[in-house]
Amino acid sequence: MADDDKKKEEEQEVAHTNASTGEVVHNTEGVDNKKHPVMAVKVYAPFQMYFEGEAESLTAVNETGPFDILPHHHNFLCMLVPCELIIKTPTETKKIKIARALMHVKAEKVTVFVDV
Repeated sequence: MADDDKKKEEEQEVAHTNASTGEVVHNTEGVDNKKHPVMAVKVYAPFQMYFEGEAESLTAVNETGPFDILPHHHNFLCMLVPCELIIKTPTETKKIKIARALMHVKAEKVTVFVDV
């Protein structure tokens, strides 16, 4: 009986990697094994909205090279170089070509200001 309870706990436990430290973090509280964590993403220019919604990840390039932003990422601010911004949502992958942009990550929200 105790083995069955332990097995259920292990099935409910989900491990993820802290995006900035690389540390593996285990979380069993409120876990839904079928749903991936998401973050709010907004990509826009002064006169155009390119994307607004939830995403599982965002890939971009700055002066040091390509990088990914995942849910639970630490606060982050950088200038993006010309690249293809890749936004992975729970249902699709969206690609947006940018010439220059400012990316701001704070509290599960990613904002990309294009053409600034």
